[in-house]
Amino acid sequence: MVNQKLTATEIGFTHDDFAALLDKYDYHFSPGDVVPGTVFSIEPRGALIDIGAKTAAYIPIQEMSINRVDTPEEVLQSNETREFFILTDENEDGQLTLSIRRIEYMRAWERVRQLQAEDATVRSGVFATNRGGALVRIEGLRGFIPGSHISTRKPKEELVGEDLPLKFLEVDEERNRLVLSHRRALVERKMNRLEVGEVVIGTVRGIKPYGAFIDIGGVSGLLHISEISHEHIDTPHSVFNVNDEVKVMIIDLDAERGRISLSTKQLEPEPGDMIKNRQLVYDQAEEMAVKYREQLLAKQQGVAAPAEVIDEEIPAAVEDDDIPAAMEEDIPAAVEDDDIPAAVEDDDIPAAMEEDIPEVVEQDVRAAVEEEIPVAVKE
Repeated sequence: MVNQKLTATEIGFTHDDFAALLDKYDYHFSPGDVVPGTVFSIEPRGALIDIGAKTAAYIPIQEMSINRVDTPEEVLQSNETREFFILTDENEDGQLTLSIRRIEYMRAWERVRQLQAEDATVRSGVFATNRGGALVRIEGLRGFIPGSHISTRKPKEELVGEDLPLKFLEVDEERNRLVLSHRRALVERKMNRLEVGEVVIGTVRGIKPYGAFIDIGGVSGLLHISEISHEHIDTPHSVFNVNDEVKVMIIDLDAERGRISLSTKQLEPEPGDMIKNRQLVYDQAEEMAVKYREQLLAKQQGVAAPAEVIDEEIPAAVEDDDIPAAMEEDIPAAVEDDDIPAAVEDDDIPAAMEEDIPEVVEQDVRAAVEEEIPVAVKE
């Protein structure tokens, strides 16, 4: 008969040996790891999760989603298995704190970087405003629209609840900043309807020493001083006044930078007509535009242009060196890839996500009901 009362010495394997063996094969978890886990128990303000550690881990309700959650059941179900982010190291009870929210944030940043790379236009509703602009959510991240990039006649306070098309200005996960532009999205949409060589009617909205800014259907184009007439002009003020209605031709569209270059020079039947007989230029604008387009097409095809076309090179887009730095701020709809306007303080730009765990979370983190893993894992 087998003796069932063997001593530890006879077996050669003590309780300490067994504990050491468990430690040897125990998983080691570190904050920042993403691990699979199974929902063990759902509580009013959190849930216990079996991730293979000796003590069940805990996820507070604040860490269950990138969006607001009122009850854990909105996100988790008993015995559900999914990925969790390890948020904090073990507490004094050997318990880890988990997060789903952090995984969603990481994936959200990856998605918005992809959207920015694709130069995509996204839509989002304004949920709040502050003194610097408006707040929206993109892929669950909180985004900011500077006031100078909101293109609407409404006071920004009235934008809450309104759905806006948006383009990305800044996507910076490291600095936790997500900045967007409503104006750039509108400019792109309107520019897509315009063509080089097209004659449009606009209104002079501003005059600078280097040219006039013309509003054409809600977007702003620059009529550079060199493109007003074939004859020399000392200042655009000698030809135009603010609020003048003008006929201009589009000679360049730079959708990437949001720039529209205009010309009346190319519409002159005779050099100097914009100064001597502006109405004649407007009356024959469409006819001159046809000739311009023929010349442009001939140049692209590498053949001789029609003889009646004015004998000169088709102007290239105005070079950056020809435009004073002040122009960058003066083109209302031609938004440049610069930083947030100085008028917008960093304090006005809320972080896209809150990095710290709310204090209330620390109070919610508690030891597991039992020190051991769920019954299924027990002996």
